[in-house]
Amino acid sequence: MHARVILGKVKHDKQDEAIKIYKESVGPAVKEQKGFQRMHLLTDPDTSKFISITIWETENDMVAGESSGYLQEQLNKISALFVGPPTIQHYIVSD
Repeated sequence: MHARVILGKVKHDKQDEAIKIYKESVGPAVKEQKGFQRMHLLTDPDTSKFISITIWETENDMVAGESSGYLQEQLNKISALFVGPPTIQHYIVSD
């Protein structure tokens, strides 16, 4: 399995709004993607930083959403709340 990790920060007064969009819009959309396994959102209320982790069956499934525009579409739902661009990283799930 493979993981896409997105690291970023939202405007301090927009944390609740960002979490709501993630749960109500991004979550349902990712569940429709081929190879999607599960997702986690970690947030730090003190610093407004977040970590989004999505787990994918294969690397091809994970990167397909990046090349198709799907990932950018999801990021655009929250981008007005970001403090700077997020960092996107790929990992192999080793457990």
